[in-house]
Amino acid sequence: MYRGKTILALIMLFSLLFIACSEDEDFTSSPDNLFTFSTDTVSLDTVFSSVPSVTRTMWVHNRSGKSIRCSNVRLEHGNQTGFRVNVDGIYLGSEAGFQTGDIEVRNKDSIRVFVELTSPLNNADEPVLWEDNLIFTLESGVNQKVNLNAYTWDVTILDSVHVASDTLISSSKPVVIRKGIKVDEDVTLRIAAGTSLYFGNSAGIDVYGTLISEGTPDANVTLRGDRIDRMFDYLPYDFVSGQWQGVHFRTSSYGNKLTYTDIHSTYDGVVVDSSDVDKQTLQLNAVTIHNCQGYGLLSYNSWIDLTNCQITNTLRDCLAVYGGNATVNSCTIAQFYPFDANRGAALRFSATPYPLNSFNCLNSLITGYSDDEMMGEPGEEGIDFNYAFDHCIIRTPKIMTDDSLKFTNVVYEDVEDTIGCGHKHFIKFDTENLRYNFDLDSLSTAIGCADPSTSTPIDRQGRIRDEKPDIGAYERIEN
Repeated sequence: MYRGKTILALIMLFSLLFIACSEDEDFTSSPDNLFTFSTDTVSLDTVFSSVPSVTRTMWVHNRSGKSIRCSNVRLEHGNQTGFRVNVDGIYLGSEAGFQTGDIEVRNKDSIRVFVELTSPLNNADEPVLWEDNLIFTLESGVNQKVNLNAYTWDVTILDSVHVASDTLISSSKPVVIRKGIKVDEDVTLRIAAGTSLYFGNSAGIDVYGTLISEGTPDANVTLRGDRIDRMFDYLPYDFVSGQWQGVHFRTSSYGNKLTYTDIHSTYDGVVVDSSDVDKQTLQLNAVTIHNCQGYGLLSYNSWIDLTNCQITNTLRDCLAVYGGNATVNSCTIAQFYPFDANRGAALRFSATPYPLNSFNCLNSLITGYSDDEMMGEPGEEGIDFNYAFDHCIIRTPKIMTDDSLKFTNVVYEDVEDTIGCGHKHFIKFDTENLRYNFDLDSLSTAIGCADPSTSTPIDRQGRIRDEKPDIGAYERIEN
């Protein structure tokens, strides 16, 4: 008896499966049954012409109640636009005439589409919109389209650059450096205003001679990574630290000058090796160093001079000076690195392992997340440890020892103040989307508090400052 019931149950089960399969196999040619797409546009953002893009994907869903056949899936412009498409594992290549047929999507099923692009040169200085359409022709005769697009940007690609004689790099188009730039000793590399250099992950600038970056208020020099796509929809790779290797000034390098230059999303932003402290190694004027996976600016026993600069959001110290001579005037040094809570200080100055001949900080804003963003490290007894702060705002506990004499007209930031200090100084502080602007908010206590006799007289737009200049840098580049 039980055996009979079991056989009956199996017959009923197989009948149900047969009916279900029959329903799935019930293909329709009705124009009322259509696909549903996960997006109506596949955008590849901005890509460099002739350089393969990243891969974007989309889903084709069948929620129509019947199974659907495609008699044809094709690129509207064939091979004319450089888009490459794979539909459900079938590549729409030249052998197939950039199309395929007999794609079946059963009811309640989906297929995946992959899209890439290598666009031709567009012969324009600015990005140009580049489009094609992926057309699904259903067995019913209905055409459904998905737009494929990107902005393509003509680019100069250089593998590695060896500067063996005085050289100027000047370009209105992006210049991609895949393996880095080396500047030989006793030669000078100049980077013209308005030039943007895009570096591969292992690339940077290695300076044994001299680097002159000649940006202007209207035409900055930009040094950044070469990824112009997005990690996530809201997050461009350009906002992610560690995209390239930064700028390294070697022991033989002197007379370097960077003005109106934006350095961001590096490992170490700028590193300065130990050298003759009686000869100036590096002068920075209106320079932004932002979002580094190491140091912002790291100087060993050198002579450096920073005026109207922004150094912000680094995994290690934003500015670290180990010995030598340094002047910091009208700068914003802010430690709000978002990717790791174990971040360094905004400012570190040390007499170890080299004597600190002089460290002078004027009219500058030093702040961050921590209760103490300034680290002074004396060396062994008898080693020079000379420093002074004047007209600064510093997020550090108030100095109560004899060293307080080295702090003149200094405001010690009150960590209990939730209105006028820390990130509240700045007009844009969007940690969720990693977008910042370190210009001063109207509530900042740094407004009008600098010393007019020593602060830098010209802001980053080339305008004369007023009689009550603000502490910190002026007109920073928004990231």
